[in-house]
Amino acid sequence: MTHSTDTAPSSERRVISNITKGSIGNLIEWYDWYTYLAFSTYFAATFFPRGNLTAQVLNTAAIFAVGFLMRPLGGWLFGLFADRYGRRRSLTVSVTLMAGGSLLIAVTPGYSTISIAAPILLVVARLLQGLSVGGEYGTSATYMSEVATAGKRGFYSSFQYVTLVAGQLVALGLQILLNQILGKEALESWGWRIAFAIGALGAVIAMYLRRSMDESASYTAASKNNSTSRGGLRVLMQYPRQCLIVVGLTLGGTVAFYTFTNYLLQFMELTSKIPRESVAVINFIALLIFIAMQPAIGALSDRIGRRPLLLFFGFGGTLCTVPLLTILADTHNVYGAFSIMMAGLVIVSGYTSINAIVKAELFPTEIRALGVGLPYGITVAIFGGSVPFVALKLKEAGYEESFYYYVAGCALISLIVYGTMRETSRNSPLDADAASADGTAHRAS
Repeated sequence: MTHSTDTAPSSERRVISNITKGSIGNLIEWYDWYTYLAFSTYFAATFFPRGNLTAQVLNTAAIFAVGFLMRPLGGWLFGLFADRYGRRRSLTVSVTLMAGGSLLIAVTPGYSTISIAAPILLVVARLLQGLSVGGEYGTSATYMSEVATAGKRGFYSSFQYVTLVAGQLVALGLQILLNQILGKEALESWGWRIAFAIGALGAVIAMYLRRSMDESASYTAASKNNSTSRGGLRVLMQYPRQCLIVVGLTLGGTVAFYTFTNYLLQFMELTSKIPRESVAVINFIALLIFIAMQPAIGALSDRIGRRPLLLFFGFGGTLCTVPLLTILADTHNVYGAFSIMMAGLVIVSGYTSINAIVKAELFPTEIRALGVGLPYGITVAIFGGSVPFVALKLKEAGYEESFYYYVAGCALISLIVYGTMRETSRNSPLDADAASADGTAHRAS
């Protein structure tokens, strides 16, 4: 019997093809997600009554956090779907849902036209996007880890965060471009809608690309052994330690990541008093370098293990966050602000470059997408999505410095987890999956 195209790729070229198609979809998903934050200060006055700028930004930050509340539900629904019906199908459905959320934001009239219905529809759109991106993370992390070549899993899985951050980078780049072409007034009036329309169109294209991906070998082998139907919350409850590890290793990483990549946009503008246009350029260049670091650090983890890099982030996040943010608060120089942001991103890379593969290496095939997605989604919903809201609330109350210690404290909790967990690259369930898939392929030949 000939090995069908639905089974796992056996060549490096097929691996690259599948990683590329999955990554493009991942990029579009995260572009749509981050476009909201990149353009929030431009459309805030459209969806809320005109008044204090900080109050309007706070309202949009609250809705940003609300979108995160759907991520655990998305992690559960899409994780369950991916474990039972395939990674490829789950990824295709999630990006389709994202297209709908982006289109809704693009066409929703403003507060002056439909009153309270405007922010309500904005919330609905963010809930759809939260559901989608909640399912995207766990399934994407699982898929990239499963299709990656043994010995290169850290390298290939790092592209999840390459495309995740690239999505933010594209959103920032478009913000800079539209600001140059349209100007601030037009961008605040209607130009921001262009960004969401592009996201909706890109998601439709990604949907068709994902339909041509190969299913992962691990899932194919598990489905032939009739083990995929046994996944679900009842099975996941048999892995409490692994779930707690996912929560612990995610906590500090997600808070630090959203602080140094997302909230710094507002921090530099509102606290450091750096012009909005300069902030956009700082973030664009810093994130471009950050992207380039991810595969290199992921490949390093294939050589020295995952745990040393996690410990690097844990120590760096705990000891350096407060000094970095304290200095940045009094920094008005563009080059100084860039250097501080870059230092934070180097530290965060110890987490971002390998967190997907570490989580995937904790669970067996039949529960992997759900095991990765649900605990992660819960943690990010509570701690990651609330970063801008918590920071702005503390700033509004006059206790902005307390936020610095909050971020460092979360990193400390994760550091404790990193210090007590095992090296996941050794005796990984993914290695057993690969052996099982090879056996299945030989029997089918």
